[in-house]
Amino acid sequence: MTIAEEKQELRLRVRAQERALSPRYKEESDAAIADRVRALPDYREAHTVFSFFGTKREINTRPILEDALRAGKRLCLPLCTEVPGIMELRAVTSLDDLVPGVFGILEPSASCPILTPDEVDFAVLPCLSCGRAGRRLGQGGGYYDRFLTAYRGSAVLLCREMLLHEDIPVEPHDMPVPWVVTEKGLYEDGVPARLE
Repeated sequence: MTIAEEKQELRLRVRAQERALSPRYKEESDAAIADRVRALPDYREAHTVFSFFGTKREINTRPILEDALRAGKRLCLPLCTEVPGIMELRAVTSLDDLVPGVFGILEPSASCPILTPDEVDFAVLPCLSCGRAGRRLGQGGGYYDRFLTAYRGSAVLLCREMLLHEDIPVEPHDMPVPWVVTEKGLYEDGVPARLE
């Protein structure tokens, strides 16, 4: 079996696991994860935050997005382009700037200003699953791996503890993320870390 086939098999397993999670667990883990992200010193000190808008199958990032805007941070979200695997970082001043995009996910309108990865201080990234060491399993489009090749700031992966897998298959283009936030805590390079 190739690594790509292993990834696809794991995606199917993780999606089935996610569907089996209770609504109460998802709601509680969403709230705990958002609280942990907002408590991170790198998030609090960031001037520009990049984040995704979580779908019903992902972590609810709305509290993070609202907090960033309330705190006066510059907030940007991904806008998927017509070129497969390519997303643009678009700044928003309100969640009202978001419209249904290519995949039906809320994203910035095309009139929102474009930012470069160099302008971002802190990135909040999605995954289907990941390991505590930051090996990420995404949807398979390569959008975030391309972003990570150009990004040099702080970044966190958001994942429910019950969806963690330490055996994530990786290919040379897969970019690990040093911090993983779950409802149970923060992991830095695979080791439980404390917020200072």
